[in-house]
Amino acid sequence: MAEPFKPGVSLAGAVDLEALKHQVKSEPGQAGGAPAAGGYVIDTTEASFQSMVATSATFPILLMLWVPTDDRLFAMARTLGDAVNKLNGQIQLSRIDISAAPSIAQALRVQGAPALFALINGRPMPIMQGLPGDEELQQITDTLIPQIIQMAQQSGVTGTAPRQDGPSGSDDGNAAGAQQAEQIPPEHQQARSLAAQGDYAGAAAAYAQVLESDPNDKLAARERAKALLLARSGSANVREVRAAAADRPDDVEAQLAVADIDMIGGQIEDAFDRLLDYLAAGHKADLEPVRQRLLEYFAIPEPTDERLKRARRRLATLMY
Repeated sequence: MAEPFKPGVSLAGAVDLEALKHQVKSEPGQAGGAPAAGGYVIDTTEASFQSMVATSATFPILLMLWVPTDDRLFAMARTLGDAVNKLNGQIQLSRIDISAAPSIAQALRVQGAPALFALINGRPMPIMQGLPGDEELQQITDTLIPQIIQMAQQSGVTGTAPRQDGPSGSDDGNAAGAQQAEQIPPEHQQARSLAAQGDYAGAAAAYAQVLESDPNDKLAARERAKALLLARSGSANVREVRAAAADRPDDVEAQLAVADIDMIGGQIEDAFDRLLDYLAAGHKADLEPVRQRLLEYFAIPEPTDERLKRARRRLATLMY
């Protein structure tokens, strides 16, 4: 993994003066502004940077360092976002505003925006600095991004990035994304804020409080399950966890840990089957911790998901 990120380093000149001539006042997603995050495009801050780096052990990430008020960068952000979203989670685009997070630019030795990096298993690999031409940008989307995915797979990083709520990065989705953001229940705001900051344990506790008031709040149950999952295993070393599970097939904690990795990587059916197969192999003494973990997982997919229906039926059979 990369060295621990230490925020707070000042970076003089991270934003070039030319950017000031192209400054747009509107926020990303607003009319005339930068394309909004959503789909497989996320915005990363200093607070969430380490958590984002940790997830690159599960799926590859394309890092874009930019200034979201610089209209010269909007077409690049839109093109990269569209290219990444078409790949349905094979790679994630993480956008970092270096005017708001200059310490990240310092850590990556970037002197200005834009800059692109590939991030695989915690290791950043420089791609380019400076604004690309149309031909260069097409080469990045058509050739380089597939190569990053291939490199990740060769390194054992084969998971799927989670899809984020919100627009997909195109202008058509911006209004819908803004409307969706406004519909977040007020009682969820604190938990959502903590999750955005990378405090998944705090978010899980906040969602638990929501569920105490309304046990039927399915959205809170789903988000709590996701927060618990990321708090436990979001920064786990994927290779070490998988090796431990292979070496200790009868160790329930090792199997629970690798099931977490499967869930984070979007391999939902693999996570379900791993734990159900573990019970079917005769480990009935471990029924309760496995059942509890599965019930937590069951809150994450949509209720109509066929994988969920099959897993529920099989668990009921194994319990009796």
